Amino acid sequence: MNASRRPSPVEAVAALEPRALEQSLDREGFAITAPLVDAQTCAQLAGLYTAAEGTFRSTVTMARHGFGSGEYKYFARPLPGLVDALRRATYAQLAPIANAWGERLGCAADWPADHESVAARCAAAGQTRPTPLLLRYGAGDYNCLHQDLYGEVHFPLQAILLLDRPGIDFDGGELLLVEQRPRRQSKPIVVPLTQGTFAVIPVRERPVEGIRGTARVQVRHGVSKVHRGQRRTLGLIFHDAA
Repeated sequence: MNASRRPSPVEAVAALEPRALEQSLDREGFAITAPLVDAQTCAQLAGLYTAAEGTFRSTVTMARHGFGSGEYKYFARPLPGLVDALRRATYAQLAPIANAWGERLGCAADWPADHESVAARCAAAGQTRPTPLLLRYGAGDYNCLHQDLYGEVHFPLQAILLLDRPGIDFDGGELLLVEQRPRRQSKPIVVPLTQGTFAVIPVRERPVEGIRGTARVQVRHGVSKVHRGQRRTLGLIFHDAA
């Protein structure tokens, strides 16, 4: 790679260090990357929201289902090229963490190195609908606490890319995690995202070391109310939906 050239977003993701991400997840409950996606590419991704009908397989109005307020759209297959490339590159960096978590929790540690094999595993379980999505929140919108499971096969980590600028394009709209810790009260966590950064968070649970060994800590995530402007994110979930 030419040292004078800024790496592409996909190249920047591919250069992430899984061990550093895992250490942050252990310490904080989440990991935040440096800004890997430039403003122009963020705008390009956000602009897909108004792309042709066939770009998406489903549109969800959150208030209609009691999920909160706002809207999101699941991409159809084939995924847009950049979304697909980011999903594949991000998965490759997270698979070693998923396997390390499996070993610590005493369950299967057999996530493959390539995302194509995960898609095949999902398909064998009847999970064939793609799950990457674009989310759009305006003033007053929010997302209730939830887990993105979608079926029997669920990869234990997901990534969220913020496409707008906090404090400039919108106010409020913080990414929230709540950990349900064994024999203790739940712990709220605010994840400090900026434009072009990825948050890596647990899908359902994460291992936490304690005096009695490794515990499974359940995790849900959501978004606080947006007070002004528009907040858009790209969600990368690595298992497909039933």
